[in-house]
Amino acid sequence: MIQHDDASGDLRENKPAHSSGIVHEADRRHALLLAVALSLGSAIALGLARFSYALLLPPMRLDLAWNFAQAGAMNTANAFGYLLGALAFSRLSRRVASRTLFIAGCALTALLMAASGATIDTNALLVLRVATGIGSALIFVSGGVLAARLASMSPRDAGLVIGLYYGGTGWGIVISSVVVPLTVSPVAHGWRFAWFALAAACAAFSGVAIWAARRIESAQPLSSSARHGAESTSGAPVQRRRFALALAGYGCFGIGYIGYMTFIVALLRNAGMRAEVVSGFYVLLGVATVVSARMWSGLLDRMRGGQALAILNGLLAAATLIPAMLVHPLAAFVSGTLFGATFLSAVASTTAFVRHNLPANQWPTGINAFTIVFALGQIVGPVVIGRVSDSAGLTRGLVYSALVLAAGAVLAACQKPLNRPVR
Repeated sequence: MIQHDDASGDLRENKPAHSSGIVHEADRRHALLLAVALSLGSAIALGLARFSYALLLPPMRLDLAWNFAQAGAMNTANAFGYLLGALAFSRLSRRVASRTLFIAGCALTALLMAASGATIDTNALLVLRVATGIGSALIFVSGGVLAARLASMSPRDAGLVIGLYYGGTGWGIVISSVVVPLTVSPVAHGWRFAWFALAAACAAFSGVAIWAARRIESAQPLSSSARHGAESTSGAPVQRRRFALALAGYGCFGIGYIGYMTFIVALLRNAGMRAEVVSGFYVLLGVATVVSARMWSGLLDRMRGGQALAILNGLLAAATLIPAMLVHPLAAFVSGTLFGATFLSAVASTTAFVRHNLPANQWPTGINAFTIVFALGQIVGPVVIGRVSDSAGLTRGLVYSALVLAAGAVLAACQKPLNRPVR
């Protein structure tokens, strides 16, 4: 089955296939099964805990009399918590196993989602969104580290394994698009029932994802010497300035994509589209996200610099412009399909970049650096795009999102591969 190097405990990217740990087809299928199971963690962290808010925003905004800036502030609060969680991970990961952080994040997020249905106070909801962001970050970053380890145990399918993990967000989007419309009740504060239903979905997904995390860590644990190497960065620090262009391009991605994901449903509803059309749009976006793992796996394997992120940012800019230029159900479905097939692969491209360019003991630090700029972008995005939408309309807000994504594509395209240190 899955083997590891007892001498060092490290994960090595360039092992030949016959010694990589997954030799037979059955073992390969097992690795892909673990990737799919682990991906339910990303479904919790983003699909259920964050993107479901786009569907809850219209009834909550109407019930609680929010403007678009206030509505966007909820996602900003969630992104701020995500930033805090990413910063906490950088310290906790030196002392605590990724599996443990993953489990803690899953449990915390499920509880906080339930708590969000227990209050109608805007300030309390803001606090809960911050705390939920912390839990989501612990899941997403630690899950990314586990996915990178699993990819190195199956180098033949490395890009696919990483894509499957991040693409799992699509399962959360699909479940949200079904659960939220079914559970929002046409009574005062009827949106609260949807939070409880989403919390139940988080709990169910957690059981499967935690099983996968335990299997991956037990199959390929870091030895104490490797863990010590990850703790002590003075000898081999991650020089972030060497991939500053990729970080900047990813920060633009964080600003631009979250503007779309926060306000696209509100734009479609304001345009008079029926609830069935909006739900269909969201289901299509989620399904496209799941399928995207296979679509872009080859690109993630081949591109060692920032080119993959550049291509994906450019496609996202086009997808964001479509509903801004043409408000029609067909245009919405085209936009949702292209966006869903692309945006989580942009996230996966940063993990692939880290795997290609950094040694294994620096993967947590490298992935966390991208997570921090991602969180910063998501803090800025909802408030800025929300204010633009309040003053000039939701269409103008999407145009600004597209421009930021285009700028991110240019920055990422300039990022060259790093000369990986000899280990």
